[in-house]
Amino acid sequence: MQVLRITRPGGPEVLEFEERPAPTPIGSELLVRVHATALNRADLLQIHGRYAAPPGVPVDVAGLEYAGEVLAVGPAVRRFQVGDRVMGLVGGGAFSEQLVTHEREAMHVPPPLDFTQAAALPEAYLTAFDALVLQGGLRMGESVLIHAVASGVGSAAAQICRAMGARALGTGRNAQKLARATEWGVEKTVLCDTQPPRFADAVKEATGGRGVDLALDLVGGDYLPETLRAMALQGRVLLVGLVAGRRAEVDLDVVLARRLHLTGTVLRSRQPEEKMALVQAAERSLLPLFHSRALTPVVDAIYPMKQAREAITRMASNETVGKLVLRWE
Repeated sequence: MQVLRITRPGGPEVLEFEERPAPTPIGSELLVRVHATALNRADLLQIHGRYAAPPGVPVDVAGLEYAGEVLAVGPAVRRFQVGDRVMGLVGGGAFSEQLVTHEREAMHVPPPLDFTQAAALPEAYLTAFDALVLQGGLRMGESVLIHAVASGVGSAAAQICRAMGARALGTGRNAQKLARATEWGVEKTVLCDTQPPRFADAVKEATGGRGVDLALDLVGGDYLPETLRAMALQGRVLLVGLVAGRRAEVDLDVVLARRLHLTGTVLRSRQPEEKMALVQAAERSLLPLFHSRALTPVVDAIYPMKQAREAITRMASNETVGKLVLRWE
């Protein structure tokens, strides 16, 4: 099989194709023929040598999600059979023509979706669903602030809010990208084109001075103190990403006075049992919304795997709306 290998830390130019032996499924593993995968910020960081792969994951092959077809199953597999269309998250190694994964970390591809759409689903929607619903306790009628709302996770979060009857507000640094947000049910957008960003007053005005019940912070850095100012009493902040930086100066009096809850969360480094529990919850509550077409993956562009370098360059430009998908031909 072919893999897209990271030959050394650097930019897109360090990626090269290489032939490797196909893996063999054992126990409860599936062998999956990967038809498509999608790019994530973590892939860019790994290629640059700034994000180490978890133990047991190929250090020189990026890729956190896949969609494909089951080629073979281990002797203990019970949930899938050869020929099933599957998708899911992996700790890495999805930039390959074949991979193995535990059957309890895989999901059936919803019938309305093709492989390229399905490849854009796992990371964005499982991240948003886990943060908003399982950890954030999102309820009907609540208001939610979503940073980087035009990103893959941001657009997924907005659609989940709409499907659950919650009101979504979004921020972004690009006016053209923000204009797309109404397609996903976002009622109010705020352009953050200043340094530091300023959006709390606009959020409070849009919520009648109350603030939002829940915030999905995909950027961190100096967005965090402003996010805390935008929260309602006993609001919940889910910190998911740090693209704006790892440090922030926070007024702790705001946290105390408004009795706020701040939770940090990541998926890639979780134990397999936690990932399996998330998949089970998603199968019950999230995937039916794709069957009914209440949710639809937002795909910015689809590239052949041989054009992966061009796709990575596009992601680095921050001009994308939704996900960039790579397909094997």
